[in-house]
Amino acid sequence: MKQLLAIIFILLFAVGLSAQEKIDKKLQKKITELSKEFHGDVGSYVKNLKTGKIATLNADTIFQTASMVKVPITCGIFNKIAKGELNYHANLTYRDSLLYPGEDILGAFKDSAQIALSKVLILMITTSDNTASLWCQSMAGGGTEINNLMANYGLKYTRVNLRTESRKENYQKYGWGQTTPREMATLVTMIRDKKMVDTASSERIYRSLTRIYFDAEALAEIPPIIQVASKSGAVDAARSEVCLVNAPHGDYVFCITTKNNKDTSWKYDNEAWVMIRSLSKMLWNYYEPHFGWERPTGMDKFDR
Repeated sequence: MKQLLAIIFILLFAVGLSAQEKIDKKLQKKITELSKEFHGDVGSYVKNLKTGKIATLNADTIFQTASMVKVPITCGIFNKIAKGELNYHANLTYRDSLLYPGEDILGAFKDSAQIALSKVLILMITTSDNTASLWCQSMAGGGTEINNLMANYGLKYTRVNLRTESRKENYQKYGWGQTTPREMATLVTMIRDKKMVDTASSERIYRSLTRIYFDAEALAEIPPIIQVASKSGAVDAARSEVCLVNAPHGDYVFCITTKNNKDTSWKYDNEAWVMIRSLSKMLWNYYEPHFGWERPTGMDKFDR
């Protein structure tokens, strides 16, 4: 009953926020200008969480999540923990059958090696470990149960497709997961506002989202002393990132997604990654024009 009442409150809260949202016309123009020459499809959603003003571009269009899908998977795990069905500190046994081929840390473990669930979760978010993520998806009850959780929180399009019954067509079109820029930004905002699962779970998830290894795109254009909760995603023809910035003059959240990208390279100057960095830099300077920080020269030697 308590969970049902909490969900109803969140839905009403979301409806109320939607009704109050006002367009930041100046920022809207900047975002449109930034993306108009991009060779592919772009979606973005930006919200100043202090003023409530937004700027959007195809914000309700469905895009591939790529590794951003690991945010809803994480929520699914913490939902199980809250129900007492999983233990955050439990020691788990890794099996070779869990391997997802690639460069993952967990995939390098020997069969029967022991690892705590808490560390598997960190690998999934911090290093975007795919083997850890698929293991977590299974432990969370699979894609269907995670999708039901997202639906219960009013997220209509954010779904897990991989290894999920009845979502074969969605998987063929969008890959592992799908979302919209508005919904992914909303999901991270729910976590920040302590409205995902429960207060303790939300805070634990938020801490994880502030410890990201892959920080060469949107995060690179925000001062390192500023806390940011984020998750990026990348496949050949789609790149994306969601960030909630704890900025001095008020938090802001943004999600930028791309698909059907002409540039499918994995170089630092990939067109989509350049645009993600450009948007992040523009937003930081827009919201914090007097902070007095610029990305140092010579940082390129630490990037891809």
